[in-house]
Amino acid sequence: MDGQPTPTDKLAPLCPSSERLFLAILQYARMWEHFGVTALRTASMTETTADMTTSNPVWPSQPCLSSAGATEPATVPLPKGTPACPSVASDATSVPRTDSLSLRPSERLQALRVIADEVRQCTQCAELASTRTQTVFGVGNPQARVCFFGEAPGADEDQQGEPFVGRAGQLLDRIIEACGMKRQDVYILNVLKCRPPGNRNPSRDESAACRHFFERQLTTIQPEYIVCLGAIAATTLLQSNLTIGQLRGSFHDWQGIKVLATYHPAYLLRNPPAKKDVWQDMKILLADMGLPIPEQKG
Repeated sequence: MDGQPTPTDKLAPLCPSSERLFLAILQYARMWEHFGVTALRTASMTETTADMTTSNPVWPSQPCLSSAGATEPATVPLPKGTPACPSVASDATSVPRTDSLSLRPSERLQALRVIADEVRQCTQCAELASTRTQTVFGVGNPQARVCFFGEAPGADEDQQGEPFVGRAGQLLDRIIEACGMKRQDVYILNVLKCRPPGNRNPSRDESAACRHFFERQLTTIQPEYIVCLGAIAATTLLQSNLTIGQLRGSFHDWQGIKVLATYHPAYLLRNPPAKKDVWQDMKILLADMGLPIPEQKG
């Protein structure tokens, strides 16, 4: 099969509302192909695709909020029962994780582009949509073992359209390099995809509106680890009311992915002594990944 297009490669890109169903079908197709079975026929797949694209409405766009530099010890309880996307209700907050072998690099990139297009068109949070320069989706390796998950873009990110490019982002780069990795080895994203005015903290409704975006990013990338940077990122992803201090120091689970919480780089800029705590968290991560722990510099 090397170099030859498979039936599933011939499928045209689907509308956003059909994306998750398409990825599930694609996963099973890859399983059949892996064992040398070619039972899936192009004609039947085409019919399935046509049914999906005509029977589902276009997924309503939902933007996100942003906040760089929130006070770390804060927690942000989430509203119970708030649907991440009105058109799919409770299904949106529990996106099934697909096997990492089921998607080729090009297919992951295509899936991320679909989500990014939705983000760009999102106007659900009126204040954020009217004040943003542009949306800030995510950056990095779509096959990364580790995702770094922050809370929201700041002023620099809003201008450049890339997460963690300001002073906090430069510190994050140094943390990643101290772990023996490079920025391009990991994937970086935020809860919110828009900068909140004045870098205020995201509201609960704004975080809920963006949930289906970041969940679909994470399930597309399928990392082994998610490092939550700060209380807002950690409590939003894990839907927890615990403090960042209580969440630190051990792994948590999100849909089969190991989650480690640590302090936000912006907090470290204001409280340099906390850097040693972050380094302790990174050593936990590296040990579990089976990677050597470099000597800390400075």
